Amino acid sequence: MKIRRYLCTRLLSAVPVLFGISLLAFTLAQLSLGDPAQIILESAGGMPAEAEIAALRSYLGLDQPWYMQYGLWLWRLLQGDGGVSYHLAQPVFDALLARLPVTAALAVAALAWAVVGGIGLGLLMANLRGTLPAALVRGTTQIMLAAPSFLMAILLILVFGVWLRILPTNGVESAASYVLPSLALALVTLAMTAQLLDSQLRDALTSFYAQTARLRGLSEMRVLLSYALPNALVPVVAMLGNFFAAVLGGAIIVETVFAMPGIGSLALEAIHYRDYPLLQGYVLFLGGIYVLVTIVVDLLLVRMDPRIVLGGER
Repeated sequence: MKIRRYLCTRLLSAVPVLFGISLLAFTLAQLSLGDPAQIILESAGGMPAEAEIAALRSYLGLDQPWYMQYGLWLWRLLQGDGGVSYHLAQPVFDALLARLPVTAALAVAALAWAVVGGIGLGLLMANLRGTLPAALVRGTTQIMLAAPSFLMAILLILVFGVWLRILPTNGVESAASYVLPSLALALVTLAMTAQLLDSQLRDALTSFYAQTARLRGLSEMRVLLSYALPNALVPVVAMLGNFFAAVLGGAIIVETVFAMPGIGSLALEAIHYRDYPLLQGYVLFLGGIYVLVTIVVDLLLVRMDPRIVLGGER
């Protein structure tokens, strides 16, 4: 019953947030330079006449005041219709769902890198604390934190695609196509996971329950894995959940660098063509995904740590 009430509260509180961000996205698109009708006609080739531009503006409803355009979109949305993309000439939700599998696969692969690499390096630093290898690993994570995703993407392309020629650098023809973009996307979060886990393990290993486990004769590795790690993972899982939600929302830079047809690159197309319905649908889609993922993470954290109470209730 408590979980059901929490879910209803979170979903209802998300409605005004999603409404606000969709209105903000529409307003910013309206303020940007460029006429969607003119851009679409020019992309088809040639210089369109004023009559052609005016006819297309009327067909798309762009000749109406902005508040009427937004109100019509909102009314259609309440009926389950996200509108039709200007430059794709297909329903917005269909276009987003068609690109979602690529971004979802990229997000899962990036999360796998962050989980395996981050937790592995965090355990290594905790187990070897005070030694030279631990210092080298910590220094490596600092470098990974300082390097932006687009720079790491270019370096990975240069090393594995140009020099070694062992991995593809564009498209999504095979599973190997996801290796480099997911790694470029995950490196910063991988380093953050390792450092956060190392910090949490440092506190957990000096806690009362860890000392009690040592007095019972358990080995240091058993104390680390069975007692300290489960407690240290709670904030790590929360951070990884936010990372996964952000990637699902669309990794625009990485998808663009690796020419991946995901929803991030679709959002870039919407900005280029001033495609208002597609841009609003993308923002709404992104917000909905973020809300759902954070709810799932909250429920998972409650299962991991009984001290956490949903909704802050006591």
